[in-house]
Amino acid sequence: MASTSYCATPSPSLRCSAAFFPTFASPPPALRFAVPPLLPRRLAISPPRVRIPAVASALESLVQESDDEDEEDDGSGLFKDEAWASADERDAVRSPELVVPELEELPEQWRRSRIAWLCKELPAYKHSTFTRILNAQRKWLTQEDATYVAVHCLRIRDNDAAFRVFSWMERQHWYRFNFALATRVADFLGREGKVEKCREMFEAMVKQGRVPAESTFHILTVAYLSTPRGRCLEHACTIYNQMIQMGGYKPRLSLHNSLFRALVSKTGGTAKHNLRQAEFVYHNLVTTNLEVHKEVYAGLIWLHSYQDVIDRDRIIALRKEMKQAGFDESIDVLVSVMRAFSKEGRVQETEATWHEILQRGSELPAQAYVCRMEVYARTGEPMKSLDIFREMKRQSIPPNVATYHKIIEIMANAEEIDVAEQLMDEFSESHMKHLMPAFLALMYMHLDLDMHEKLELTFSKCLARCRPNRILYIIYLESLIRAGNVEKAEEVFDEMHKKGTIGTNAKSCNIMLRGYISAEDYQKAEKVYDMMCKKKYDVQEDLLEELQTGLRLGKKVAVKPKPVSIKLDQEQREILIGLLLGGTQIESHAQRGVHIVHFKFQEDSDAHSVLRVHIHERFFEWLTSASRSFEDESKIPYEFSTIPHLHFGFFADQFFLKGQPVLPKLIHRWLSPRVLAYWFMFGGLKLSSGDIVLKVSGGNSEGVERIVNSLHAQSLPSKVKRKGQFFWIGFQGSNADSFWKVIEPYVLDGFLGLTTQESGTAGSGDDQETDTDSDDDAHKYGSEE
Repeated sequence: MASTSYCATPSPSLRCSAAFFPTFASPPPALRFAVPPLLPRRLAISPPRVRIPAVASALESLVQESDDEDEEDDGSGLFKDEAWASADERDAVRSPELVVPELEELPEQWRRSRIAWLCKELPAYKHSTFTRILNAQRKWLTQEDATYVAVHCLRIRDNDAAFRVFSWMERQHWYRFNFALATRVADFLGREGKVEKCREMFEAMVKQGRVPAESTFHILTVAYLSTPRGRCLEHACTIYNQMIQMGGYKPRLSLHNSLFRALVSKTGGTAKHNLRQAEFVYHNLVTTNLEVHKEVYAGLIWLHSYQDVIDRDRIIALRKEMKQAGFDESIDVLVSVMRAFSKEGRVQETEATWHEILQRGSELPAQAYVCRMEVYARTGEPMKSLDIFREMKRQSIPPNVATYHKIIEIMANAEEIDVAEQLMDEFSESHMKHLMPAFLALMYMHLDLDMHEKLELTFSKCLARCRPNRILYIIYLESLIRAGNVEKAEEVFDEMHKKGTIGTNAKSCNIMLRGYISAEDYQKAEKVYDMMCKKKYDVQEDLLEELQTGLRLGKKVAVKPKPVSIKLDQEQREILIGLLLGGTQIESHAQRGVHIVHFKFQEDSDAHSVLRVHIHERFFEWLTSASRSFEDESKIPYEFSTIPHLHFGFFADQFFLKGQPVLPKLIHRWLSPRVLAYWFMFGGLKLSSGDIVLKVSGGNSEGVERIVNSLHAQSLPSKVKRKGQFFWIGFQGSNADSFWKVIEPYVLDGFLGLTTQESGTAGSGDDQETDTDSDDDAHKYGSEE
């Protein structure tokens, strides 16, 4: 711990470099680098030749209170346990030399004493005191002095402290950009896994018109690859591309391979969008005469096989290059080739590749059978696909989930009712998961054949086995309308609207509108039409004409598209307050007084995946046209924004000050049960112990105290912990049960199971890409009393 007195005499260890600075070649075990020291000899800070006397009187009044705060988190390194993110790879490139004057070269003894004292005291503080100490030195501290302190922090491996010193320097009037120091701080932060701070230093160099060093590009790319959450892969690709296009650097082979491995690490359906970037990595390998591994060829062919439109010429070229490089095609490559042929309906080529796999004499992969089933289905021979499925079982190869999905889809499309239903029963009894695609294929078949009773039975079975989604309800709603059961359809439509995890959209509203028109219930039809106008849903032209005709016959004025002046209703306002407390961002637009809300959810969170669909539906009329063009909920992006509007100005003024999040002075009056529920769903979690914690975005102790007092007035006692720049409000034991009873009516169905122990995804936006270890924070909260 730091000395409690700011008048303390520098420790005797300051007089000996061996005692004061740990040897660079022997850092803490978690951060050991298997390379020579990166810091040049000039960076070493020698001890002063003159003995430093006690400086109590000189330092007595140095520290004063300051309004400036610089609160940062300390996070754990992300490189350990990453086999491919090895020390050799991270330290493969050198950064520019950083020259720092020796302490003994300073002419004034008092300056040497004060700098030595700062080097001793500053690393012990991690919050606002750190900045207040520096602010108190403004009258005498120069850039050279602050640079010395920052370098000292790097030498003792306190990279966060070095970052804070650098950030403080940037705000001073005497500051001149130091490229070498910025590079060194960025590189050390990146090695430790502090991705966002490293990226901030990177952007600072770019804003100064400087091209970051090769080491910074390299280390930041690896740091992003080592962070398996959110859009880190996308950021890694961006830095990698800039490394080549902006910097003109030639990355090492290990970096190419690490990025390529990350691009092909996901399942085929999601990884297929990475093809362009993977081809760019391959192009750089070839043009820089680096070795192209066998896995790169196999990965590219695999990505091409999952594309919607197959580039057969490119696959042929890759196979040829692979053979010229002396690599034999593995079973995985042959399966990828089969997948590409089957998508094009090329039976002969698919069977030829199949026989090539048989000749290998190895275990036959189930995916190869799927390819054969698909190619015969595409050529109009679905029963041949069924024979292949049965042959697979005769060969004692157990069908997997993908196999059942494909054969049930084929039989449903072929309208082989008995076979499809029998296969579905067999699939359900296998206790495999992910039954939804097969249930949907079966329901589409029943809908096409007007088998509405069987469709309802399948719908009930699906609800019992799977988590329902909007597509499932829309198929059922369409079936009810076709069967003329408008009353039941109305109940289902209302249930969809009330269930946050389902919601309604333009398609479901058009179906319900058609049902009311067919039943000649024009009053209810007009209500649905009004709701569609408010939500800015597209109304089918034929339905609009029929509605106009029906109202005209009823001697009402013909309906015209209504220009609706949108405004936030009470529910939307409360939802927005809850999301803002959890970390949602609002930015000002170019037009004065107009603001935009940015909704950002975590891709690696099941809870946020469900919440993003719900928020997209609830704020549909406020979204940009690009964000409203997704009918399939699975394609809704994890980031979308509203249109710029004056209505968001109030929330921007209340929750943000100079671009930084704050807590409104009236926040204690706005904590309704719905606000608390959405705060919990977006920025909270429930621990395995049953405790509930809420992460507060922005604000100070005074604002948090107002929240705690308001909760206490609602008979919801809570505790507060602070971790870095965040406050955590927690409810323990019976208080957690009371809190849950208050918010439960507004929490999305089934949401609790998704949030339990998903602490790594608590909050969103920029909060989640800082170095805060939310999981550690939550458990630390639970363990402290």
